Amino acid sequence: MRKLKNEELDRISVEEFKTKEKKPVVIVLDNVRSLNNVGSAFRTGDAFLVEKILLCGITGTPPHRDIHKTALGAQDSVAWEYHDSTSDALKSLRSEGFKILSVEQADQSVSLDDFTPSKGEKYALVFGNEVFGVEEEVVASSDQVIEIPQYGTKHSLNISVSMGIVLWDVIGKIKNL
Repeated sequence: MRKLKNEELDRISVEEFKTKEKKPVVIVLDNVRSLNNVGSAFRTGDAFLVEKILLCGITGTPPHRDIHKTALGAQDSVAWEYHDSTSDALKSLRSEGFKILSVEQADQSVSLDDFTPSKGEKYALVFGNEVFGVEEEVVASSDQVIEIPQYGTKHSLNISVSMGIVLWDVIGKIKNL
């Protein structure tokens, strides 16, 4: 066994990425304060071929060197929009036929293990602020709330880790429909 070299990874160009069929998933960042986490959203969104990323509220936007540092150029491949209000952004997505899924710990949340996407459905996955999580108003207006099962003492994951876990799981389930 050996590690693959970069030229063996069959990487596509930014232009090729933009023409590829995307997964029916949008990432929504609700007042995410860390530009490194924003960069991670772009890089993770690129890895999973998401449709776009919505940057809402205080969430920083490209171009910014701290976003670029983590995104490694993915801010140029993944489509993105900025919205002053997460709630307004979600209204727009809902009008486009997206189901709104907040990733949060809530009284009626569904464990990620038990979440089953529906064939032909489009999903907006909302990830919240590093300290306060997804805004209460956004949670209340969501079609569903998904919670990542956790077994330790913290019951808290960095947003970039949460995005990786949820996108890997949801997109894997969508692929198998």
